Amino acid sequence: MRNLGCWKMTLLATVLAAPLVAGCGKTIGETIDDTTITTRVKTAMLNDPAVGGLSIDVDTYKGVVTLSGRVKSSGEHDQALAVARKVDGVSDVKDALQVIP
Repeated sequence: MRNLGCWKMTLLATVLAAPLVAGCGKTIGETIDDTTITTRVKTAMLNDPAVGGLSIDVDTYKGVVTLSGRVKSSGEHDQALAVARKVDGVSDVKDALQVIP
């Protein structure tokens, strides 16, 4: 009877622990951190008058930020990358921006 109770506890622990791992191999903590980083980068871009933050998409995976979308000049492109790199928690910035005047 004791083994059955132990088995139930193991099953219960497994079921309860499963939601702690989010999709793509990230834990919930990593997902929250990435969401926070994305929000901070997007906010920083929207607050920078040299960057058209509304036309730039920000995605974060394990601290690596990918910027995509369209910018109007190489100056805006460079500023967007610089703004993203300054945000706490950003480990790297991948550039998928297109300069379209």
